[in-house]
Order: sequence, then structure tokens, then C-alpha cells
Amino acid sequence: MAFKVEKLIIGQKAMDLNEVIFVVTKGFVNDERFNLISQMRRAADSVALNIAEGSTSQSNLEYKRFLNYSIRSIVEVVSALFIEKRRNYIEEEVFQSTYGQCEEPVKMIQSLKKKLTSK
Repeated sequence: MAFKVEKLIIGQKAMDLNEVIFVVTKGFVNDERFNLISQMRRAADSVALNIAEGSTSQSNLEYKRFLNYSIRSIVEVVSALFIEKRRNYIEEEVFQSTYGQCEEPVKMIQSLKKKLTSK
């Protein structure tokens, strides 16, 4: 493993979330292809990309900034999930499962931020 992000469990969880979002959005109506699908996928991409970029930071403060960006992107994904649910694009079971997969990375990121603060 050449890059620090490859060793981070949170980086792996972000990639898992990214894959889930990609699969979930495949089932949306074609009308949403350039709107909600694109936005949601970009937000999910941003979670993983910011964790990766932050892992190269030289300071804890900078790393925490990138982790904050990741949390914001997860919140964006969650907001899109609620929109999907209201538009009846996803079943309740899929919504709950995907929502749950958004919670775990946020908790992990918050924990990592606390560790960075204490150093």
C-alpha cells in the first residue's frame, strides 16, 4: 500500500458508501440523470476524495478541514436521500439501509477529528 488513505478504514467506508450511492441511483428515472443522480454521485465521490486528500495533509488542522468537507458531503447525500424518498424513487427499506450507511462514516470521521485535536 503506497498511500496512507489505503490503510484508513474510514477511506474504505467512504468507498463503500460511494458504491452504494452509485447502485441506488441507477434505479432513478432518466429525467434525474443530470440533476439528482449527478449531484448525489458527486457528493458521494467528494466524501472519499476529501478523506484521501486530507490524509496527505502536513498539519492536523488542515486534515480536519478536509474531514469537515467529507461530513458536509455526507449530509448532502442524506438530503438527497430524503428528496428521493419524497419523490418515491426509493423504497423505505432502501432509504433506511442507505441512510444507515451514511451514519457510520460520519461517526468515524468525528472520532478521527477528536484524535487529531488531542495530538
